[in-house]
Amino acid sequence: MTSRRAFVKSAALLSAGALISPTLLAAPKQYIGLQLYTVREAMQKDPAGTLAHIAKLGYTSVEGATYTGSQKFYGMEPAAFAKLLKQNGLIMPSSHYRLGEEPEKGQPVLGTMLHGWDKAVDDAAQAGVKYMVCAYLSEAERGNLDHYKYVAEQLNKAGERSKKAGIQLCYHNHDFEFAAQNGQLPYDLLLSSTDKSLVQMELDLYWATKAGHDPVALFTKHPGRFPLWHVKDMDNTPKHDFTEVGSGTIDFKRIFAQASKAGLKYFFVEQDQTPGSPFDSIQKSITHIKRSLV
Repeated sequence: MTSRRAFVKSAALLSAGALISPTLLAAPKQYIGLQLYTVREAMQKDPAGTLAHIAKLGYTSVEGATYTGSQKFYGMEPAAFAKLLKQNGLIMPSSHYRLGEEPEKGQPVLGTMLHGWDKAVDDAAQAGVKYMVCAYLSEAERGNLDHYKYVAEQLNKAGERSKKAGIQLCYHNHDFEFAAQNGQLPYDLLLSSTDKSLVQMELDLYWATKAGHDPVALFTKHPGRFPLWHVKDMDNTPKHDFTEVGSGTIDFKRIFAQASKAGLKYFFVEQDQTPGSPFDSIQKSITHIKRSLV
């Protein structure tokens, strides 16, 4: 299975999504969506067939993962990809991007916040994207707390540009943002050093939980700051690995009960690695979600 790091180098990144249930947020329409990184190999080989399969399983929205570097959505121009989504009854409210500080083969990576962001924003708007998400910081992009302050500055700048196009910028976490440096969490620094009107958060429930932090406590401390979630479960093994939603140890009912406090608009099912076919895993996840969460 392709690793996240290898996939970032070749095309993009990961996750899955949906607009939260009307019973939870009084939303006009319910969406259950998928981060396309979960089915990344299938999307590279046959995006049209893969999207049709996703829709057949009951997902109604997706989150993109391959614009970075290619400046296309799965090899397609924005309008063409938007048309393909519509043909399958899908929307793409969110898509992942990179900071772009780390070069590729000595050259800047286009379609990132630091290189070619104007075009990325324009293309996102054409594709119908509402949220552009900083998906991942490579090891070279992390550094000390001062460097995280630099990252926060770049997020504010990118968020200001996307806001002009009617798009909200978000930041997606892993677990490394919760590793304390000099008594401070980089994640807390990113929250406090960014303008909440320009930079909101896509909270990865798995990574936050694995790092020992309670998503509900984050919602209480920063209400309304988390319009997007990544929903994936953590298995009950010493590795605390990825598993299908409803098959692990995360109490999603408790978390979803605080959707309004979080400010949730869309959530994205994500499973970085699956024991067999990713389509079997995402079917298990959506079955549990429909039965127990929305």
